[in-house]
Amino acid sequence: MNTLKRARTRAIVLSCLPLAGAVASSSAWAQSSVTLYGVVDNAFAYVSNQNGHSNVYMSQGNLQASKFGLLGAEDIGGGTKAIFRLESGFNSLTGAQSSAGYLFNRQAYVGLANDRYGTVTLGRQYTPYFQMVGALGPTGVLTGATGAHPGDIDALDTTLRFNNSVTYLSPTIAGLQMSAQYGLGGVPGSIANGSHFSAAFRYDYRPFAIAAGYVKLKDIATSAALGSFAINSPVNNGYATARSAQLFAAAARYSLQDLMVGINYSNVQYTPGNGSLFTSKAVFNTYGVISTYRVTSSVTVGAGYSYTQASKANGISDPARYQQISLEQTYNLSARTTLYALQAYQHARGKSLVATGVGATSIVDAVAVVGDSQNTTPSSGPSQFVGMVGLRHAF
Repeated sequence: MNTLKRARTRAIVLSCLPLAGAVASSSAWAQSSVTLYGVVDNAFAYVSNQNGHSNVYMSQGNLQASKFGLLGAEDIGGGTKAIFRLESGFNSLTGAQSSAGYLFNRQAYVGLANDRYGTVTLGRQYTPYFQMVGALGPTGVLTGATGAHPGDIDALDTTLRFNNSVTYLSPTIAGLQMSAQYGLGGVPGSIANGSHFSAAFRYDYRPFAIAAGYVKLKDIATSAALGSFAINSPVNNGYATARSAQLFAAAARYSLQDLMVGINYSNVQYTPGNGSLFTSKAVFNTYGVISTYRVTSSVTVGAGYSYTQASKANGISDPARYQQISLEQTYNLSARTTLYALQAYQHARGKSLVATGVGATSIVDAVAVVGDSQNTTPSSGPSQFVGMVGLRHAF
């Protein structure tokens, strides 16, 4: 009886050897990893003027947008990895999606990465313009909620994404890295209609960093390739019917021990088409300076100033000008948890073109709209102050 049991056991072990070998071979070939990450960010806010009234309320996604995501990589050999990212933004005060109808509204892409040849990704993605210039500009140093340029006119906050896009990111060579992206419009019979293009570079040399980027958007009201684009503030909603938009931005910064200083510039142009509600090209130029100082290992303070001016066009002889001051203080309770305070003040002068209804625009007095947090609740007058105290936790 014992002899029969030993024979059966030996047969079972031998039959399992090919399977065990296959599993071992698969594990040796494909080393994969998936990382879950995210941010939850809520604050108490005060605004001096929201459509004519002061307001005390709760606000979310101020220091960083509330989000969660999955980032994965699999080593497929030869120095190449298959990668993917799925990222969703949400309202951490209500639990609602930040963009209705989009499960992964921030990013959703898959691609291949090689240390020698670079990375190619396909899907819904941020532009190289944002990834490289935004990292050195005001929203990469100060928060986009109160540090972004008025109404996020130059899309240096996280409001510009391409659907159906192909992106190439080069390896870093002697401190230089470049990237290009093309968003397919998906229009039958035409490759160009509804398509978008972005390119950028970044160069790092010791304590100095510089970046510049470009974006060309076509058919901004109808294109399937344009995932998101901020054109909903009184700074620029009068040009929402533009045939195309062109954005250029550059930023540089220098770091010396605990001190960082930086400068930035952007140029935004809206070009009319046959169905546009304006007739001449509109141009916005923005000039900015930023700085941060690490007081202690846990405490950092920052400040920024920007000046934005519109061009004389579309019947406007006294074009809008916006001056904004932004301050930020952070205290790191741990590596993942931060207490923060934000303050920003903006003053507007001149006239602007705004949407006043379906198929209508008017020339009105420019109103203040601090950063990227008050686009739908601008001031009813030339000035607006925003103050926030909040808690951000990353995981």
